[in-house]
Amino acid sequence: MKPLRILVGAETYPPDVNGAARFVERLATGLVGRGHEVHVVAPSPTGPPSRETRDGVVVHGVRSHRYYQHDGFQVCMPWEAFPATYALMDEIDPDVVHTNAHMVVGRGVVRAAHRTGRPLVATNHLMPENLIGYSPIPRPLRHAFHAWAWRDLGRVFGKAQVVTAPTPRAVELLVRHAGLVDALPVSCGIDADRYRAIPHSPGPVPTVLFVGRLDQEKRVDELIRAFAALPDEVPGRLEIVGDGARREEWSALAAGLGVGERVRFRGFVSEQELLEAYAGADVFCMPGVAELQSLVTLEAMAAGLPVVAANAMALPHLVRPGRNGWLYTPGDVQELTTRLGALLGDAAMRRRMGAASREMVAAHGAEATLDRFEGIYAQVLGREAVAAHRAA
Repeated sequence: MKPLRILVGAETYPPDVNGAARFVERLATGLVGRGHEVHVVAPSPTGPPSRETRDGVVVHGVRSHRYYQHDGFQVCMPWEAFPATYALMDEIDPDVVHTNAHMVVGRGVVRAAHRTGRPLVATNHLMPENLIGYSPIPRPLRHAFHAWAWRDLGRVFGKAQVVTAPTPRAVELLVRHAGLVDALPVSCGIDADRYRAIPHSPGPVPTVLFVGRLDQEKRVDELIRAFAALPDEVPGRLEIVGDGARREEWSALAAGLGVGERVRFRGFVSEQELLEAYAGADVFCMPGVAELQSLVTLEAMAAGLPVVAANAMALPHLVRPGRNGWLYTPGDVQELTTRLGALLGDAAMRRRMGAASREMVAAHGAEATLDRFEGIYAQVLGREAVAAHRAA
């Protein structure tokens, strides 16, 4: 397609470390690689408004403030973000707008696009239920908050011509809770070749790997308990990559269960170190129950790892029991122990399931995702052209 000027709205962007930030970065740089001019509007990583070019993407930082309950997470105030997004919309003058959020910056981007009649695409990466751990909302009010938050998401994204989510399960949630009946599934996509490129180099003891935030919805405590319950004759190590509010608590849990010396908390790592972590692992485990897709699980699959994952949210779209790994019932620590033990004790099964993971991840290639979004941009631009012709 012809080169476009695209404004991408986000509530989080690197140096933030999370799945949504990584997706937006990959989308933006991928579009630049295809000849488009891309501007990302996101909270400033340092506080004051900022502007810089990274990998060909112009990143506009909206004034932000450190969130009191989460170190390293910046949030924006509506009375600052809305005028800033309106001004940037006029300055950038994009052909198409693609928001990946609806909270503050995303909401401002949507309002500015809607006000000026620009074609708008929206992608959802959020389950409102995940916000509870970072808010002071009392437990008795949480159910009402969830219902309101989903309706609010629907009101904001309802202004878009096209709404997407990473998986059919994520689309189902938008339909059921937000009323967005025409939402489409579009995989976040990954550069699978990047993870295949590093040779598999497992150590002498089979290693289970987890990658992600150390927050409650990831349920890493279940993984630690399951690992500690493995029979003595099953050798293994557990490597945990990532950081978060529960790191100290879960480190103490591992020590208390007598496996502290076999559980390694690595914190945040560089991209190269992450690639090496995948290459050095034997099994990947994702116990999280709020995954709308799980980029890290896709990365592990591309690296040729069998996967043990919670039978929750979108993870069943990635794991075919008996083919590339196993699903287990969330909260059933004994079942998780059994699944991990079976893989740790059977190298042939690990090789067979790891090969299947690599085959299955081909459907989630980054180029296919970029193709799909370019097609969606062309679609909404075509709608706008038809509408303008009719108005004339």
